[in-house]
Amino acid sequence: MKLRATIKNGIIEIICLLYILLFVYAAVSKLLDFENFQVQLGQSPLLSAFAGWASWGVVIVELIISILLSFPKWRLFGLYAAFSLMTMFTTYIIIILNFSPFVPCSCGGILEDLGWTEHLVFNIGFIFLALIGIILATSKTKVASVKKRYRHLILSSFLFGCSTIIVSVLFLFSETIIHHRNTFIRRFPPYPATEIQQLDLKFNSYYFAGISKKRIYLGNYTTPFQITEFDTLLKFEKRHTIDLDKVDFTFRSVETRVLDSSFYLFDGVVPCLYIGNTANWQAKLQAPLGIRFTQAEPINTKSIVFRAFAPENGENILGLFELEKRNKMHLKPGLLQKQIDGVFGTDGMLKYDPVTKKVVYLYKYRNQFMVVNESLNEVRRGKTIDTFSRAKIQVKYLTKSKERKMTAPPFIVNKTMTVYDNLLFVASALPGKYEAIELWETATIIDVYDLANNSYLFSFPIYNIGKEKMKSFNIHNKKLYAILGTHLVVYQLNHLFKSSSNK
Repeated sequence: MKLRATIKNGIIEIICLLYILLFVYAAVSKLLDFENFQVQLGQSPLLSAFAGWASWGVVIVELIISILLSFPKWRLFGLYAAFSLMTMFTTYIIIILNFSPFVPCSCGGILEDLGWTEHLVFNIGFIFLALIGIILATSKTKVASVKKRYRHLILSSFLFGCSTIIVSVLFLFSETIIHHRNTFIRRFPPYPATEIQQLDLKFNSYYFAGISKKRIYLGNYTTPFQITEFDTLLKFEKRHTIDLDKVDFTFRSVETRVLDSSFYLFDGVVPCLYIGNTANWQAKLQAPLGIRFTQAEPINTKSIVFRAFAPENGENILGLFELEKRNKMHLKPGLLQKQIDGVFGTDGMLKYDPVTKKVVYLYKYRNQFMVVNESLNEVRRGKTIDTFSRAKIQVKYLTKSKERKMTAPPFIVNKTMTVYDNLLFVASALPGKYEAIELWETATIIDVYDLANNSYLFSFPIYNIGKEKMKSFNIHNKKLYAILGTHLVVYQLNHLFKSSSNK
């Protein structure tokens, strides 16, 4: 039995009123806290790359649809638009739940207490309400043919398909832009790292000398010949004093590295290198080194990769000491790409990944890194998420003293980093779009990159302990170890940090 016109009009009025209430409230809520709304879109795995215009677009479209639904003459157009928009929202949620690398926090507003599944059910309900409204609105007029009678169903199906395709395409483009084109928008998945243990070291002069399967080794700049050993849960502590077979040097810059059961003590200013075993912590002086160096990382018992000043021009250069050949040296010019000058412009951090047997060099003043193999043959180059591809530094060469000096404070891009199992972890110095400054005041932000395909994955904060910020960190077997002032903290990394063997 056909419904009376008044009942049809009443149902349409109720449907339109529900949509007006929903869209007006949602739009006003977004405008009242617009900065937070942009932040939420910026963290969305689907809309990260389009958060700027999408944030305004959603609000404007919701208000326009509300206006259309308010006037009987434009009500049918408004119902079609509401049907399309709710289809987009629903497709968005389906992609988030099934294809997103992580599920972000739910949006606020009228539905702030609903989870993503409840959102999905809610949206599907409103899609059916819009469809019912369209059917009732179009059945009010006389039709001359079957084709015209079902025109609204064909149009609704077309709009449903277009809306679904549009959101899916946005997702694919956003993934490409965020992961590979380095727009400066970070993703913060919920709870990627959970603190499980903390210890006050009492002093702030510790650094990571090495981490093995069951042990953490810390060096100390003020007592350079002492190593402090912990288990990975910080339950026990043991101190070792390194015994050198020869001490005929004026040490200037001593550091120690522990790799497996061997340890390496070096001073690049002397320069000298000692090697010993962690079973007795006795170290033997190696053959003389042919060059002073500023950084060094042992990559196996046979070789050490280092950064030094090139003899011919004083610029930074990477090289390799072959220990089995009495520290035979191989310099690798051209690996570090010069900018502005060859010293400050190529300054950066050198780390070794014991899992993939790769060496990573991350530039300090620009958004670039380099991955090479153990022979220092170039593998590939990549970029960090920020947009500063050229170092912002001012350098002057003093002819009289033959020194290079910065004439203005440098613009730091990357503060420190570590690498493990084909993942690069960078402690960034620069906030991205839609990031609250309060977050940067209370935490250090770590960006994670997949070195297998040179892509950005996500970011997460390491929160300060009081006013102590993180100054260094290391990764081993799904645990992050960080030094924050005088504190050593252990974090458990969640399933987002997949092993390279499982990718």
